[in-house]
Amino acid sequence: MDVNEVLLPGVGLRYEFVNQDGDRIGVVARRSGDFELAVYGGVDPDQAKAVFRLTGEEADVLAEILGAPRIAERFADLTREVPGLSAGQVEVLADTPFAGRPLGESRARTRTGASVVAIVRGEDVIPSPGPETVLQSGDVLVVIGTREGITAVERLVRG
Repeated sequence: MDVNEVLLPGVGLRYEFVNQDGDRIGVVARRSGDFELAVYGGVDPDQAKAVFRLTGEEADVLAEILGAPRIAERFADLTREVPGLSAGQVEVLADTPFAGRPLGESRARTRTGASVVAIVRGEDVIPSPGPETVLQSGDVLVVIGTREGITAVERLVRG
């Protein structure tokens, strides 16, 4: 999909793409940190059909909502492209040794060769969690590695 980027002097940047219905979707990233989203009809790109504004925080929430379901899809695509690489999910249960402790204490990558690339916590996604990220009961770890490595992370986290 082609995304056009247009500099708006004194305002910010506008990103545009055309969806499958032929509508032009525009996102203005303002220098203030706010965002403006607009849908333009294919006939007259100067007439917006709908416009709404988001603060930076609201834009982050929207990005998480739109991006979270796609994380698993993208990792699945990656594992199809790289032989021997798999993606898995490991739930952190309440009675496991690492619930309430930082991810780094598990030394999961060092011990298993598999990497925790994201944590799904309720409706939120924590991409690329650092070693200081405290694991909570109910977290779902998104793990990339060999099947054996993913199984080893599951055994490690569950004790």
